[in-house]
Amino acid sequence: MARRHAQLVADPQQITRLGLAPTVQAWEDGLRTDPHHPGQYEWWYVDAHLDDGATLVITFATKDMTHPSTGLRPLIIADLDLPDGRRIHRVAHVDPELFSAQRDHCDVRMGDNTFRGDLHDYTVYLTLDDLLVEVTLHGTTEPWRPGAGQILFGEGPDRVFGWLPSVPAGTVDVRYTVDGTSHVSAGDGYHDHNWGTVPLARVVNNWYWGRASIGPYTVISSWIVAEKAYGYDTVPVFMLARDGRVIAGDASRVSFSKEEMFTDELTGKPVAGLTTYCYRDRDHRYVLSYRRSETILRTRFLDQLKEPQRTAARLAGFDGSHQRFAGEAHLDVYEGDTLTYRGAAPAIWELMYFGRHEHELATARREELGDTDD
Repeated sequence: MARRHAQLVADPQQITRLGLAPTVQAWEDGLRTDPHHPGQYEWWYVDAHLDDGATLVITFATKDMTHPSTGLRPLIIADLDLPDGRRIHRVAHVDPELFSAQRDHCDVRMGDNTFRGDLHDYTVYLTLDDLLVEVTLHGTTEPWRPGAGQILFGEGPDRVFGWLPSVPAGTVDVRYTVDGTSHVSAGDGYHDHNWGTVPLARVVNNWYWGRASIGPYTVISSWIVAEKAYGYDTVPVFMLARDGRVIAGDASRVSFSKEEMFTDELTGKPVAGLTTYCYRDRDHRYVLSYRRSETILRTRFLDQLKEPQRTAARLAGFDGSHQRFAGEAHLDVYEGDTLTYRGAAPAIWELMYFGRHEHELATARREELGDTDD
């Protein structure tokens, strides 16, 4: 049987056939799937690094992406890391009757909780138990997508994962109330939108994803490894903007490396303490590195399942996990061989692991043999 492939849709004719304009349109941040259809899923994400030292991550999802073969089962996930070291994690499942989403722009409602915007300005409001959060996000970097913003798995159009960084970077004003105490802070933020028509655990083995604002630069980076059925194909994503305008985004120019590897005790997954993306064009070289200082979130997906799904997943060998890291992002910019800029900034990034990690051994073996095409 011929090996299937995973690839980013980047051909201009394919992009046109999908009805996409050269620039991102507001409808692309609206509802893209049928949330009632089993196997189709979608989520809207925002994060913020606040000047008071807090970090915030909020996700509105049509269903749990780790087992999406259901109808509409909306949920909200919120993670707030406070300056005093407290970590607040909330997951709220919402009555499907209280869910609505528009298709011509981003306007998602889950009960009293809302996520709205127009590619430039967004508001997010949520109230979960004792946690109240209000976010105002203003984009300072133009909306962007890698190619068509879609990865195809196999030859047909029925296995798609989509990703739209609607606000690659912006300013935020956040009010959050915890235990009756209200806090107000500004900072920098980010918003993206993801959707798919195939369960990610079937097609994606793992990915690293991160974003940072470093001086005048905004960077978004991801290294996606497909599942074994797709030969562990790698799909890079890289965007670099200066003063709000994208200046680098051709994924074919990206290489990736992992160093300082260790095994996370809870999840059993291999983790890189240092990840590096190198982007080269004719005149420039951009080297982006993420250096981990701590792991701020560890989630084993099995722990989130209820019986009998948990037992079935364990018997099937599923051991997926999600980790979120805090540390520092470093960017070096070269013109030819001359270093013209060096900067660093705090950053948050993640390692999503849906599959087993035998591919790490397979990759090491290919490198020993000198086969590094993937």
